[in-house]
Amino acid sequence: MTTAPIRTVDGVELPAAGPWKIDPGHAEVGFVGRHFMLTKVRGRFTGVEATLVIGERPEDSKVTAVIDVASVDSGDATRDEHLRSADLFDVEKYPKAVFASTSVTWDGRRGTLVGDLTIKDVTRPVTLAVDYLGYARDPWGNDRTVFSAHGKVNREDWGLTWNMVLESGGILVSKEIELSLEFEAIRES
Repeated sequence: MTTAPIRTVDGVELPAAGPWKIDPGHAEVGFVGRHFMLTKVRGRFTGVEATLVIGERPEDSKVTAVIDVASVDSGDATRDEHLRSADLFDVEKYPKAVFASTSVTWDGRRGTLVGDLTIKDVTRPVTLAVDYLGYARDPWGNDRTVFSAHGKVNREDWGLTWNMVLESGGILVSKEIELSLEFEAIRES
């Protein structure tokens, strides 16, 4: 490569403009819901493919991601099978979820990423707060950039409406889901 893997924009070190491929071995798309509206239940999708194109202006950056919904892992095989069932993700009919960014705002090492998330053929906007964590060159000579993102969604917006009313009032599974993304991207030549 003829250009450096990092650059300075408005006095802040950021990754170089161009294409970066998310390393699936160092990426996590996680979620947290509440059980009985009290206990946090964590899960993640292990099958994620994504590309990040960093713009000359950080605001011109784009992200696309495809998630293998059947790769859901919450640490409990019975719960995972229920998540994959027609009650929730219906992976037989809808095996993939897709995210495509629509806008980026950026200030220093932080930004806001807005995009369309499609689950079960339903597309809704999602807003994520993003932090740029830094750059590293791995032992094999690959340039890597690291980001973290988080946000909240209402799962019912995508037709994920299965629930049970509790005898004491309330519902079994929270509607609000916290999203947490951690990923490394490798610079493409």
